[in-house]
Formats: sequence, C-alpha cells, structure tokens
Amino acid sequence: MNIGIPKEIKVLEGRVALIPAAVTDLCRLGHQVCVEAGAGMASGYTDAAFEMAGAQIVADAATLYARSRLIVKVKEPVAGDLAHLTAEHIVFSYLHLAALPDLTQQLQYIGLTAIGFETVEVSGQLPLLAPMSDIAGRLSVQIGSNLLFRPNGGKGLLLGGLPGVERGRVVVLGAGMAGGSATLVAAALGAEVTVFDRNRDKLSQMRALGDNITALHSYSESIAEAVQKADLLVGAILVPGKKAMHLVSESMVETMQAGSVIVDIAVDQGGCIETSRPTDYSQPTFERHGVTHFGVTNMPGAVPRSASQALSAAILPWVERLCADEWREESALVAAINVEAGKVVHPALLT
Repeated sequence: MNIGIPKEIKVLEGRVALIPAAVTDLCRLGHQVCVEAGAGMASGYTDAAFEMAGAQIVADAATLYARSRLIVKVKEPVAGDLAHLTAEHIVFSYLHLAALPDLTQQLQYIGLTAIGFETVEVSGQLPLLAPMSDIAGRLSVQIGSNLLFRPNGGKGLLLGGLPGVERGRVVVLGAGMAGGSATLVAAALGAEVTVFDRNRDKLSQMRALGDNITALHSYSESIAEAVQKADLLVGAILVPGKKAMHLVSESMVETMQAGSVIVDIAVDQGGCIETSRPTDYSQPTFERHGVTHFGVTNMPGAVPRSASQALSAAILPWVERLCADEWREESALVAAINVEAGKVVHPALLT
C-alpha cells in the first residue's frame, strides 16, 4: 500500500497521525510511506526522523496525495486537502461529519472512501476516539481552571479552593472517556464535582473516584439546578457518529453567574450546550450571557507531542489492516465507513 501522511493545515493543529516508530513498522511490512515535509515538526518529529524510519519526504501536499492511495491524517479534510483528493483515495481520519454537512457533500462529490476514527467501534467501545477523548477531558479542566482567573475574564476563582475558602463547583455532562477524565482531574484539584450520565455503572465508577464527586442521573431538572451553581461546566456527551444533543439550553446558561466558564468537548459533533459554537486556538473563546465559552474543535492539538504518540499507537493496528487486500473482511472497518462512491453509508449519518 502507498500510504500518505500529510501535514495538518487546520488552524494551530500540530499533531501528526503516525510517528516515526509507526512508520518503521509499516515499512517493515513492505508498505511505502510518504510524509509531507514538516508534518511532524510541531510534535517534535523531524523530517530526518521520518526518513530514518523508512519514509519518503515529499515537498508538498500535491505530490503526497498524487503518490498515495491511503491518506492517514488527524483531522477532517479542509479546503487545502480537498483540492488534492480523488475518487481513488481512502481517507482515514477523524471526520465528525454529523456536524459538517457541507464537507459531507464535498466528499460525496469526490467519490472517495472516508473512514472515521470516531466511528470504529469494537464491543461497544470506540478505541480510536478514546485517547483523544481522554486528553480533551483532562484539558477541559486545566483550560477551564485558567479561564476562571480574573485576568482571563473569569470570576477570579481558585477551582480547588484552599483552607478557609469554598471549593469551586464543576459540572460534567457525560461519564464516558472524556467526561470521566474531566471528573478525575477536577476532583484531584479539590473541586466539588457533579457528573451526570444515564448509565448507573458509569456513575458508580465516577463516584468511586473521590468523596468530592456526586454522580447523578441525567434528569433535565437536576442538570438545570447544577448548571445554575456551576463555576465550570464541561460538556462531554457523545452518540457515536451522530450530532450531539443539547442537554443545556440557552435559558439554563442565562442562570449561570457572570465569569463562569463552559468548555464544550462535544462541539466537534455539534455541541451539547445550546450556546456553544466551534472555535479554534487562534480565538478559542467567546462570551455569551456573561459566561466564557471555549469551543475549540481540536482540543488535543494543544499538546501535539503527547497526542500524536497516543493517537499513533491507537490507529497503527487499524492502518495495518487497511493496507491488507482483504480489509473489507474487517467488519469494524467496513462499519466505520462514512462516505463511499458518492454515497453516505454510515447509519448514524442517514438518520
């Protein structure tokens, strides 16, 4: 298989899909790997490191796409990528097409095969989404804690409190990988954490993380009460392949105190908070009803070294399977196809 690893061109996206160690393994299997010049620099991987791993460095995206059939990248194709894609390509990346109808139509028009990392499902788990969800969950509290600082427009609150001072209140919507990681970090900081989910087993897991964690069923009334008191609200709802549902309405956001913070991890799937919208790291926040909103759609891009290592380890076995002639016998990969030959084929995108 001719594999291409392009340089990510989304705003301030520093990750690379496969690190040199993964390229070494692919080359040992007889595959040819092209890496666009500079693709790994923001993650700390030089072109020389990729060359030593057996990759061929190409000068530009046009050359890379022309020489490659399987395109392995981090984020969904944007304008600069779309110009080089053809019907012969297989794109393997995060797609989140439920929130991107225009991109979906463009991929249909090209006629390629697009497989989403986030729709590869094994025994009810999402193994390729999990590492980035873990990172995003941890970052949500670190970023939210800093946005609560007064110089950053926050209410001037130390999230974990200290002796003689009230603890900050964190509300987390969803107890999956992202929500669980957010809960873990917020509790470790010393905040009072309330996490909502509909799965009792997940709530039990959250409760076991610390005595400063309250785990509740996602009743609308309970969420509304908690949101009103929240200093930091983290949205971490995911329905695989589908657009996120709004669990927090605009009227709920209006009840929050000025200077509070919302971090909507689900924003790349449309967001689970009505007032959130996609942003990027060049302008990551905006204010609505006196509340700071953070809606960056590629949160792990802030820590590209760590994120690239985690992502590469997760996707490498699946890249190896895609390189095999019989990859269509791999049911999890076939089920993860979003768009193929001009048609939307993933069930979540058809409903």
